[in-house]
Amino acid sequence: MPLENMSTKLPKPNQRDGKRILVVDDEPRMIGFIRMNLELEGHQVIEAHNGLDALEAVRTKLPDIVLLDVMMPELDGFETLRLLREFSNIPVIMLTAKGEENDRVYGLELGADDYITKPFGPRELSSRIKAVLRRASMPSSSPDHAILKIDDRLSVDFNRREVIVNDQRIKLRPTEYRLLYHLIENAGWTVPHDQLLAKVWGYEYRDEAHYVRLYVNYLREKIEEDPANPRYILTERGVGYRFIDFKKQE
Repeated sequence: MPLENMSTKLPKPNQRDGKRILVVDDEPRMIGFIRMNLELEGHQVIEAHNGLDALEAVRTKLPDIVLLDVMMPELDGFETLRLLREFSNIPVIMLTAKGEENDRVYGLELGADDYITKPFGPRELSSRIKAVLRRASMPSSSPDHAILKIDDRLSVDFNRREVIVNDQRIKLRPTEYRLLYHLIENAGWTVPHDQLLAKVWGYEYRDEAHYVRLYVNYLREKIEEDPANPRYILTERGVGYRFIDFKKQE
């Protein structure tokens, strides 16, 4: 087929739904692969080849989401993410060639929203981006109340995505907030692991049970007086988690 006719066979990108996506990787071939696939979907791709450039791009170019490679010289992806979280809650997906759970957990602990293990295909990349952006666009407040009092010790500020523990405000990360929101929404009922994964992360994450365990632990560290003996978020072994039925205590 003549080159001048090839463009007519390519799918037209949907510019209306396109996002500004910052891709951070020191391998030009990887950036080229990601750029080609994302631009076919109508996204605008911004490039950064190291951590410092990535931090500057977040500040000045205001992307909607960051795809951040872990293995980079000088400032690696983990350190870049740590510095990024000091000033921004922008969604971040880590790109890693390592499949070990310790690396995945470490990225999530630093504030990553998700990770993808190299090599990955275009469909997986697109699916993960859509899922993370979908979670990030969830409403930030409860339709019924801005501040919900659980008891004399704990309240939740849905507008600010904060918990108030003993009159001290503690900021929740976006995923922590979403998880707490769904647990409180079902207070008194056990919410199964797969349902929490679907509601908070998306149906694509139905086999990622460690996400729920990890973020329940994060919440307990922030709201429980004794996280090892939780009072608010209770474990129903083999089933899921249950937030106390605080309404019965009123």
